[in-house]
Amino acid sequence: MTDQTPSRTYSGSCHCGAIAFDVELDLAGALKCNCTICTKLGAVWAFAPKTKFKLTSGEAQQGDYQFGKKHLHHRFCTACGVESYAEGTAPDGTASVGINLRSIEAIDVDKLSPRPWDGRSK
Repeated sequence: MTDQTPSRTYSGSCHCGAIAFDVELDLAGALKCNCTICTKLGAVWAFAPKTKFKLTSGEAQQGDYQFGKKHLHHRFCTACGVESYAEGTAPDGTASVGINLRSIEAIDVDKLSPRPWDGRSK
């Protein structure tokens, strides 16, 4: 595991590598949501303004899934099926991305202490 200091740039990808990105994240804000999709994904999330996110490959390979209130665009690879990130708007109106931390090899999510988020009730 690499040093997980606040506000650092990470590179991530889907399983097959078709979708890849760089993002600046602060892992202190990591969360684990209990909504139906996050539970099935086993995702642990960290969020950043979209200005701190750069898709480096795979725009044409992305699928888009929305459910419930359709506030988030869950981006997944149409080849391997992995959801590496989601796009939406933060409560303050800022365009944001949620990064599935399991898509970043440099992060050992088992060594994080993500705060619980009750997405099932929202």
